Amino acid sequence: MLMDVLPEKVRDWTDVLASGAHVWQQGRLAPGQLATADGHLVLLAEQLEKAALHHSLLILDDEGIEVEVSAVKVVAGRDLLSLRLSAWSPLLKSRLQQVAQGWDLACVPVLPSAAQPGLVLMDMDSTAIQIECIDEIAALAGVGDEVSAITRAAMEGALPFSESLRRRVKALAGADAAIIDQVIGRMPLMPGLTELVAGLKQMGWKVAIASGGFTPFACHLQETLALDAVFANTLEIRDGKLTGEVLGAIVDAEAKANILVDLAHEHGIPISQTVAIGDGANDLLMLAQAGLGVALHAKPLVQEKAPVCLNRLSLEGVLGLLQAH
Repeated sequence: MLMDVLPEKVRDWTDVLASGAHVWQQGRLAPGQLATADGHLVLLAEQLEKAALHHSLLILDDEGIEVEVSAVKVVAGRDLLSLRLSAWSPLLKSRLQQVAQGWDLACVPVLPSAAQPGLVLMDMDSTAIQIECIDEIAALAGVGDEVSAITRAAMEGALPFSESLRRRVKALAGADAAIIDQVIGRMPLMPGLTELVAGLKQMGWKVAIASGGFTPFACHLQETLALDAVFANTLEIRDGKLTGEVLGAIVDAEAKANILVDLAHEHGIPISQTVAIGDGANDLLMLAQAGLGVALHAKPLVQEKAPVCLNRLSLEGVLGLLQAH
């Protein structure tokens, strides 16, 4: 089957590939499977077109990698094309991303299986929700510019997270604690969050939050979405005012990575069946620790280091990755 025969929209390939998996050989697709696979490439988009496969195959052919087209699916309203690769290397990600025009991709040695129990641990601010809660509190307290600048430096890795958090919280000293409820009342969920959580629950997976933000917001999400666990920092409040202090140990990068391991152990889940999602430098250790680390609309440093980056899709893309087999 020549590439020209395939419809332009990938979701229309279902009938064409009804006979099962196909391998790419000498410029055409033929029914068959790879004897062994050492990597996976998943292409995702709101509407995926065959140009995504064409551009990817040019690079894979250049690398001498054999390709099996193993699945075409629509998950949470998004298209995905799943390929098995005869070989994998860390350099493939950057090469494939250079030609990605309008689609996201994951090029990894292994993928977690939706058919087995698993765990998703995600950051909260700018990951599960669309805002940085401390910036919103600071804006209402009249110190928005000062706090936002520190937040930006921390997320880009220019400032240690614990130091940045204490500096930002210190700036909130004396603010009315009622501001917290105001921010909760207008806290926008990240697109795809509800679809991701619903899909994970249907698969029997655990889902939790590990946040460098604060407990009132994390607990609100836990109650709203029936999350299995949340971990966040505690703001000290006295006489209805923020004191400018954080109580207890700070949930920093090391804490997030440890939480992932501890939760997996608690539920008897192998690390290979864990997924971590985040956007800032404070999430990098957690992303590296997980079986699959996903950077969501992330800062440049995180884009460079994360195993998988979602820039066009949102959290529903993670559900697609888990159902790509």
